[in-house]
Amino acid sequence: MEITTTFEIKKESQRISIEGKISDFYDKATEDYRFWSKDLNMHFGYYIPFKTNFLKRDTMLNAMNAHLFSLLDIQNKKSHVVDLGCGMGATMKYGISRSPNLAVTGYTISEFQVKFGHKFLNSERASIMNADYRNTKALDSSYDGALAIESFCHSGCSIKALKESHRILKSGANLVIADAFGKKSKDEMNFLSQKVYDGLCKSWNLKKLGNIEKVKVQLEEIGFKDVSVKNVWYRVAPSVLHVPFAIMGFVIKRLLKNQPLKKESKENLKGSFYALLTALCLQDFGYYIITAKK
Repeated sequence: MEITTTFEIKKESQRISIEGKISDFYDKATEDYRFWSKDLNMHFGYYIPFKTNFLKRDTMLNAMNAHLFSLLDIQNKKSHVVDLGCGMGATMKYGISRSPNLAVTGYTISEFQVKFGHKFLNSERASIMNADYRNTKALDSSYDGALAIESFCHSGCSIKALKESHRILKSGANLVIADAFGKKSKDEMNFLSQKVYDGLCKSWNLKKLGNIEKVKVQLEEIGFKDVSVKNVWYRVAPSVLHVPFAIMGFVIKRLLKNQPLKKESKENLKGSFYALLTALCLQDFGYYIITAKK
């Protein structure tokens, strides 16, 4: 007979508590993202010189969507891909609007995002499931590709998330991750970087930031092949520079309408500010796009 220890009970309780905070955060702050992106993209952008306009945020945000879909390497053939931590489904909507042969399933632990995401998507080729991306309950080898855009950070890019991604992908399919990572452990960072690290994690309910070298090794140990890791901070930076202007605009709009800022909105704004501060700590942080083939 298995005996559940006090430590295991406490650890499980902490896990549920963290998941609850993340879910509550997105249930109450998702609407704020419309101020960041009219297309409801809940991530940073990808700047391409002479192709995207760095003054127009949504062109960069959708350029990120386009780039990540291209890395899935599914071309225009009939495919079913998964978005792990899909938000309101903006990336999903981008994909199906440009490929008639594409179906996408998204996973989120936010009930708000499931309910209103389906209305936002309004497509038979897109579905959002209320489930943790570390335990999707999907069948083995279900998907032709997997995206994780600024979502795995909530679990510290945990080994469970990586293993689950491997399990649900078909042989030869690609996993594409776009997210912020630490270049070293928090203890090895300087004072400013540690403050930024703590601020990001507290404001955005991140368990921790993944360590890029450790994640690369874990992907290979799990069984992924052709693991590619690219620091694209310089591509992301132009959209990050929009943060202070977006914050000021959002706050002013709320004040003019005499609408108080929700706690979750305040934390979201703080997190965006700390994301901007990472530009002062590039020796310790990077924004990476990872591709790995099952």
